[in-house]
Parts: sequence; C-alpha cells; structure tokens
Amino acid sequence: MENTLTQGKIFPTLIRFAIPFLLANLLQALYGAADLFMVGQFADAAAIAAVSIGSQVMQTITGIILGLTTGGTVLIGQYWGAHKHQDVAKTIGCILCVFTIMAIILTIIMLLASKPIISFMQTPMEAVSATIQYLLICSSGIIFIVGYNAVSGILRGFGDSTTPLIFVAIACIINIIGDYILVAFFQLGATGAAIATITAQAVSLGLAILYLQKRKLPVPFHKTDIHLTAEKTSKIFRLGFPIALQDGLINISFLIITTIINTMGLNEAAAVGVVEKIIVFAMLPPTAFASAIAAMTAQNMGAGLPQRAKSCMYAGITCSLLFGIAICLYSQWNPASLTAIFADDAEVVHKAALYLKSYSLDCILVCFIFCLNSFFSGCGHSLFSLVHSLLATFALRIPLSYYFSLQPHVTLYQMGLAAPIASLLSIFLCFFYLQSNRWQKYQI
Repeated sequence: MENTLTQGKIFPTLIRFAIPFLLANLLQALYGAADLFMVGQFADAAAIAAVSIGSQVMQTITGIILGLTTGGTVLIGQYWGAHKHQDVAKTIGCILCVFTIMAIILTIIMLLASKPIISFMQTPMEAVSATIQYLLICSSGIIFIVGYNAVSGILRGFGDSTTPLIFVAIACIINIIGDYILVAFFQLGATGAAIATITAQAVSLGLAILYLQKRKLPVPFHKTDIHLTAEKTSKIFRLGFPIALQDGLINISFLIITTIINTMGLNEAAAVGVVEKIIVFAMLPPTAFASAIAAMTAQNMGAGLPQRAKSCMYAGITCSLLFGIAICLYSQWNPASLTAIFADDAEVVHKAALYLKSYSLDCILVCFIFCLNSFFSGCGHSLFSLVHSLLATFALRIPLSYYFSLQPHVTLYQMGLAAPIASLLSIFLCFFYLQSNRWQKYQI
C-alpha cells in the first residue's frame, strides 16, 4: 500500500502513479456507458431517456463526493509526507465519520428530491416513471459510492493508485454482467440497469473494506481514532469543499450552455450531446495526471520539498499536453470521423464536427488548468482554483455563449470558441497566482 512520492525521478514516479488513475477514469466512463448501451440495445426510448437523465444526476452527486474525498487525500498526503503518523490516523478516522454522515444525508435528500429534480429537468412524460425508478434505486446506493470513494481517497493519500483501479475494474465487470442479465435477459429496462449499478458498487466497497482489513494501513490505526474532530473536519472541508463546489457549479454551467444551444434547434442540441460524449473521453488523460499531481504535491509539500512539488506539476502538464495536442490536431483534421461514432444523421454529424473543431482547442488549454488546479489544491490552496474557475465560467463562458447565440447566421463553430476563450482567462490567473508564490505559504 505504501508508496512514497517524495523520492525518485519525477517523470517515472508521476507516470507510474497516473496510469492507474487514467485506467480507472476510463473504466468509470465505460461503466456509465454500459448501462446506456445495454438499455439502448434491449429496451425502449423511455428507458434510454431514464438512464441518460438519471445517470447525469448521479454523476453530479458523484462529482461532489469526489471533490470532498480529494480533500481527504490531500490532507493524508500532507501528513504522510511530513511523517506525522498520528495525524494521519486521526484524519482517516475523521474521514470515515464525515463520509458516513454525508452518505446518510445525501441518501435522504435524493430519496425526497428525486421527483422534483426529474420535474425540473423537464423529463418527457413517457420517461418519468422509469426515471424515478432509476434515480430512487441509484440513490439508495449512495452509501456504496461514498464508501468506495472514501477508501480510495485514503489509499491515494498514501500514494497507492493501483488498488482503487482494481476495485473499479471488478465493479465494471460485475455491472456489465448485471446489465446483460437484468436488462437483456429479464427485460427490466432502466430498473435493471440501476440494480446492476448499485450491486457493482456494493461489491466494490466490500472488496475495499476486506482489503483494508487484510493488508492493514501503513500507520498504527485503532478504533479510538474513529471520531470527529473539529480541526480535521474543518481541514478536510477547507481542502475538498472548493473542489466539490467547483465541479458541481461547472456541471450546472454545462446545463445552462446546453439550454442556450437548445434554442438554436434540434440538430444543434443533438450535436452538442455528441461532442460532450467525445470530450468526456478526451479529458481523461489530463484528469488522470491532475489527480496524480494532487497526491504528489501534497506529499512533497508535507515533506518540505516545494520545488519538487512544482516540478511534478510541470511534468504533469507536459504529459497531458501530449494527449491534448494529439486530440486537438485530429479534431482539426477530421472531426466528422469522431462525431459519426455517436450519430447517423448527416446534418447532426456535420454540426457536431463544427462544434468539436473549435471546442477541441480547449483540450490543449485544460492541460494547464487541470494540473495547476491540482497543484494549488495539493498545496492547500483549493479556494483559488474555485475562484478562477467560477470567474472564467460565469463571467466569460456563459455570457459569451449567450452572446454568440444571438448573432445572425451563427454556427456551432462560434459557439464552441467560448470554452477555449474562457480557459485562457483561467490560465492567465493561474500563472499570475503561481508567480506570486502565495502557494508556498503551505497550508495544512
């Protein structure tokens, strides 16, 4: 389990730690696609809409959970790098308490709010019943989502990104098998997909708990460490809440932009949906390297190695750019070959290609933003990441999207430019903050 990130050559260490993140992210993306694929093959349009809408809601919940668990990962990494083993144990105990309470609260909220959420999202009447069933079943499994991510966050704080990958891989296999049995064989539609999902999540959490019991933690840990402390709880939320809020608000901003583009016509709305699917996969590499940077920065800052932490950040940007530039160049050369994967209609393929051609410029820019954000978070400055992201999104990207949509003869190419323009503002603010050296005021 133990894997120090404060020693050895930076590039090999980063890649060794980031690859499991990348594979885990890819499996999670496929995990979500499996439900929709099986339902699309063996159920009706109402079930497809139910899974699509329900999974979007659950993805928002998962993003919030991931943001908060990142706070725990960073705090453990900082204490581990500083060799403060007692503080590590107390942090783990606090994480277990905090996320148990959070799981209960989120479950109650989602069980009570599922119907209002579905109504707010203007779910087609034919899909309302199936969507409610899907969301209620998935909401009852929130404790599994929270538990798995909490355990994974603890392991990553110690520098172990491989074990969580194994848990995700097993869960993905179980989910696909469950989908086939319940959706294809028993014809349970969206309900079957939801049952398969929470079953896989439960197994994943069970395996994580068994692993911890068998392998033990690399620090002395006792039942007496499992309790809430104001100090540790406040630090977890101070580090994790800005990340969680950032992810949640950005998801909301995507919905707002989608609403703006929906006013342009049905083909435009479909084209944006196609590009969003492509972008999810395109963002996997920078997301993986960014996650690795957060853990590496935390350990190195805790060990009093700020320059090594900074070098890790630059190494992550370099690795991410290799993927970002490749995706952008291919999207400039033949975007239609990618958009045609998710659409058959020639008009939709064409409009989606226009949108992808301009939007793909952002694949290069986010390599800087994701890695810088994770670096600042690892230093304990996650609030800055939240501030600049909100400025770029709500002060520039959404207003630009609205402005472009009002222009005569506007195409999706112009609409897609709003994302990279907003990212340029974020990059400027990030490098300004980096040069100010405020990140060196280490917060733990």
